[in-house]
Amino acid sequence: MSNKTGRKVSRREVLKALATAVPTIVLFRCTPPATGEPAPGAEDGYVWEDYYWGYSIDTSKCIGCNACMRACRAENNVPEGVFRTWVERYLVDEKGEVHVDAATEGDFIFEKADSDLEVKKAFFVPKICNHCSKPVCNQVCPVGASYKTKDGVVLVDEDRCIGCGYCVQACPYGTRFINPTNHLSDKCTLCYHRITRGESTACVQACPTGTRLFGNLKDPNSELSTILKQRKYRLLRPEMGTHPKCYYLELDAEVV
Repeated sequence: MSNKTGRKVSRREVLKALATAVPTIVLFRCTPPATGEPAPGAEDGYVWEDYYWGYSIDTSKCIGCNACMRACRAENNVPEGVFRTWVERYLVDEKGEVHVDAATEGDFIFEKADSDLEVKKAFFVPKICNHCSKPVCNQVCPVGASYKTKDGVVLVDEDRCIGCGYCVQACPYGTRFINPTNHLSDKCTLCYHRITRGESTACVQACPTGTRLFGNLKDPNSELSTILKQRKYRLLRPEMGTHPKCYYLELDAEVV
C-alpha cells in the first residue's frame, strides 16, 4: 500500500494509524506468537513445559535501597524516565493518612521525609509486572503483540507491536510503558534471557536482604512453592480477575 506521495506505507504504519484513529478499545482475534517453542531469548535446550514461573516479595525485608531497580536498568538498558520495576515508600502519619512516593531520579535514593510529617509507620513495597495467568493487557492488544508463554511469562513481541498503548492503559498495576527510544510497549520480562539458562533475575540477584524471590510453581519442592504453602500472602487487585503471580508476603493493609 502507498500513500498519495508515492511513499510505501508499511504494515506497522497502517495498523498504528488505525489503532490511534479509534477512540475506544476494540478487541481483535489475533494469533499470538507461535507457542510451539520458547520465546525469543530463551536458551537452546530449555524445556519450557517443565516450568511455570512465579514471584514473591517479602515487604518486611525491603529496606528501600533500590539495588533491584538499578540492577534491572543496567541489565535491560531501561531508558531514563521509565521503569520496569521500582520501590514505593509508604509513610503513615498520626492521622492515619498514607503518603506514597518513589525514588525515580538520580541514583534512585529516597530523600529524607518531610520534617513536618509525624510518621507513625513506614515501609517499602517493590512493584513489578505481575505476569498474570489471565493478563488483560494481552486481551486488548489489537495485533497480538502482547502474549503469555507456556512457562507463564508475559512478553511483548517487538516485531508485532505498533505502540498504540492499549496494553499500557489496560494494565491494572501500571507496570507497562511506551519505550521512548523505539516507541513500542515495554515491561518487565522476568529476565527471560537469564532464567531460561538457569540464572536468577537481575533484581533478585541484586537484593541484599532476600526480599525478592522467583521460582518454578510447577515444582512443589521449589523454594517459592514451599513459602506459598507455609505463609500467608496477598495479591494486588485480585478483584480484577487477572490471577497475578506476584505474591506479597507481610503486605500492610494500607497497600491496595
